[in-house]
Formats: sequence, structure tokens, C-alpha cells
Amino acid sequence: MRNLALELARTVHHDGKDGVIDDIETGQGFGEWLESQGLRPSRAREKVVELRRAIRALFAHAVHPDPPAKDDDGRLSLDIALRQLNKAATGVLRAPQLVWPDEVEYRETFADESHQLLAEIARSAIDVLSGPDRKRLKACPAPRCVKYFLQAHPRQAWCKPSCGNRARVGRYYQRHHDVSTGSDSTP
Repeated sequence: MRNLALELARTVHHDGKDGVIDDIETGQGFGEWLESQGLRPSRAREKVVELRRAIRALFAHAVHPDPPAKDDDGRLSLDIALRQLNKAATGVLRAPQLVWPDEVEYRETFADESHQLLAEIARSAIDVLSGPDRKRLKACPAPRCVKYFLQAHPRQAWCKPSCGNRARVGRYYQRHHDVSTGSDSTP
């Protein structure tokens, strides 16, 4: 099952060189991401980017309270990230409605479409951070990977197989490079 907050956090990923790519940096990229998630178009890109920063900071605090994740050196403080997440979640009003003659029904209402999107993402993050998935939340340890994932089984160490392959290749290279430079040679 897809988790909207996790999918949003994954819109930041390594570019294969020395930087990161932001899939929602542009309005077009944001629109494509919304469509890929089955969400309606929205003009709230800047607010979603701000919420993503808070979610990534909270994920980083949950996974590694210290030190920050690779790309989160400038991450938000826990207090600021919590305030931003909780503010986004309050974009929903759950109000009782009287159904004649004597039933009460609760309906959710939103100030506007952007509040609905932000609240949906925030609720998704709250579900991860406050439920059993929090123990499964991991930061991928592969070189240059900046993604978070939910561990599907206890032995899963990487967000995807290619990250595991990259880590193994890096370790192999390091071992053989150390040997060829003489740092591991015997007299």
C-alpha cells in the first residue's frame, strides 16, 4: 500500500553524480507527481515542498536522531518540523452534522483544495510516525542514496536492489583498491 508522505519524501533523490534531483522543483514536475499519485492538480507546490522538508526532517529524527541524514544537514529542528506537520494536518475540519431526526454524522470539510492536499499528506506522515510503521522506517545506507523506505522484512537493508548492488560494488572496489595501493599488503 502506498504511503503519500513516503512518496513525497522520495521526490528528492540522488542524481547519480554528486547532487540530488528534486522531482517537484518545477510546476510541471509537481503536476506529474500529483498525477502519478492519483491526486488532483494543485497550485500548492511551494506549500508541499515546505511540508516535504518537515516530513524529511521528522523521518530523519525518527531514523537517526543524530547525526542528520546525508542530504538533511540543514534539516529543520524537531520543534519546527512538528509545528509545520501539525499545522498542515489541521487543514481539515471534522464537524458533526445532524441527520434528521436524531443521527449525528461527521463530515470533513476543507478550506480549499490546497488545504486538503496538505492535510492528506500530513495525515499520511503522522500515520507512519505514530504507528507500527515507525519501527520499519529506514534511511537507505547506500552510497549517495537519500531515500527513506519502509522495511518489508527484517533483512532488507536497502530501499531497492540497485542500492544494495551499488554498496557491494563500492565495498569490492575499496577492498581491491586498498590492496593495489599497498595499504593492505604484507611485507
